[in-house]
Amino acid sequence: MTRIACFFVPMFPLAARLRSEPSLLEEAVAIVEGNGNHIHVVAATRRARTKGIRPGLSLAQARSILPKLIARSRDPECERTAQEALFDVAESFSPRIEDAGEGVVFADVTGMERHYRLAVAGCRLSEEPSPAHDDSAGTAGRSSANRPSSTDNAPTAFAAEHALARAAIDAAAKIGLPVRIGIAASKLAARVAAELPKSPTIVAAGCESEFLAPLPLTRLSPQLDAAATLTRWGIGSIGELARLPESEVATRLGELGRELHYAARGIDPRPLIPRALAPEFREGTDLEWPLVALEPFLFIANAALDRLSQRMELQGFACKRLELTLTLEPDGFYSRAIDLPAPTRDVKTMLTLLRLDLEKNPPGAPVVGFMLAAHPDRPRRAQLSLFGPPALSPEKLATTIARLVSLLGDGRVGMAMSVDGHLPERYAVGDYAPPPPPDARRRPEKSRGLLAVRVFRPALPVEVLTRESDGDTHITAINGQGDLSGNVRVASGPWRVEAGWWSDAPASREYWDVELERGGVYRMYQSGADWFVDARYD
Repeated sequence: MTRIACFFVPMFPLAARLRSEPSLLEEAVAIVEGNGNHIHVVAATRRARTKGIRPGLSLAQARSILPKLIARSRDPECERTAQEALFDVAESFSPRIEDAGEGVVFADVTGMERHYRLAVAGCRLSEEPSPAHDDSAGTAGRSSANRPSSTDNAPTAFAAEHALARAAIDAAAKIGLPVRIGIAASKLAARVAAELPKSPTIVAAGCESEFLAPLPLTRLSPQLDAAATLTRWGIGSIGELARLPESEVATRLGELGRELHYAARGIDPRPLIPRALAPEFREGTDLEWPLVALEPFLFIANAALDRLSQRMELQGFACKRLELTLTLEPDGFYSRAIDLPAPTRDVKTMLTLLRLDLEKNPPGAPVVGFMLAAHPDRPRRAQLSLFGPPALSPEKLATTIARLVSLLGDGRVGMAMSVDGHLPERYAVGDYAPPPPPDARRRPEKSRGLLAVRVFRPALPVEVLTRESDGDTHITAINGQGDLSGNVRVASGPWRVEAGWWSDAPASREYWDVELERGGVYRMYQSGADWFVDARYD
């Protein structure tokens, strides 16, 4: 049987805001929505609720009750990133998840309890959570929630699902989200179970209709016209609707009535629709006031990077590319992208790279909001040495390269890369990305007569003179290097190279290998009327 888990975050706008500003957890805070005289409270912290602040009050009414009330407007960026963080938690327990709105995510956990049976082996049923109930539902949940079915395997499956739900709650708490979990065979039953005050709540397989029966019809969220019709029929609970004949309900209410009847019986009228995995992790917020200095912004960005790191660690990823989008005052955006030499989750490293980039490229206007996007990748494996020094840290390497770039400029730091061409001195500077260490040590191939070449950059200009009397050729270095002066003992060549004949600056050369009487074998070439030595054989 299909098992659906519902991840539910109570008072989601408040939870999303407190996740971005954890310093407000112990304060009297209210989340407000609206403009002008229509600003009203949508959620409040426990400290504010104990003083009488409740949803629906206007801000003026709330301030008259509690003058020191901290009001924060709803932040769409905080709520969107909090919803994505909830997706990350659900994806760590099941690959099939569905977005059901603000603070609600469904996950198909069918068979997932098998991974938690070893953790609960030997557990007693007396250790299972006590039955919970919903105040609005009367006795709902007393008979079926948290009660295993009559099968022999039910106690183990019940304990395993309970362990799975507890692990999900703990994983969400690590990223700052107070999640409630409900598990049932249908999405409606799972959501109702997740909304109960005690969490987690497990609805035994096959008991969904019994669990939903005492609940009012508002739990089904029927449309207004259907609700009015059901009220005229004298239907006040889900159980009363489920006892009606399906065909009669469908005849009078149409397809909507059929779907409501399915939901009342604990059957999902629509299957779970999986959500595609997000290609990146995002964190951001809208600021209460414009920022013009770097240090206050970095203080806020540090918390956002920490949340990004926790989310990536939850799924075993690291950041390989960090993108920053700043919202400027009054209207405008500023974007920067930082490529990391190695995937990392180190917050200090990413913050240092962000600081260096912004110091070098300031936005030029006050900042009123920001968004950080981390492109994920698998962390690079590092081979540890048993006797030698430890391997170079990718995080320290990334920081060092960023500092060098800020001092020397773009395009001046990297690693040499070969270029497809005929001229031997052609090369390019690419991003420094050393290959990972090999999996096994390779034995060097046996060979003899290896010859290495040491290239001179730039090539050394020389004069080549041939005496007509004896035919000897003499080389003299123009820059005064004595090692390159002397008579040629043996010469081999020429090898003609022509490159870029289609361009404005073609190259036509004749290469020679020469051995001087004083010792030394060199590679030299003639370009036009000039001679150059560009390498020495060792």
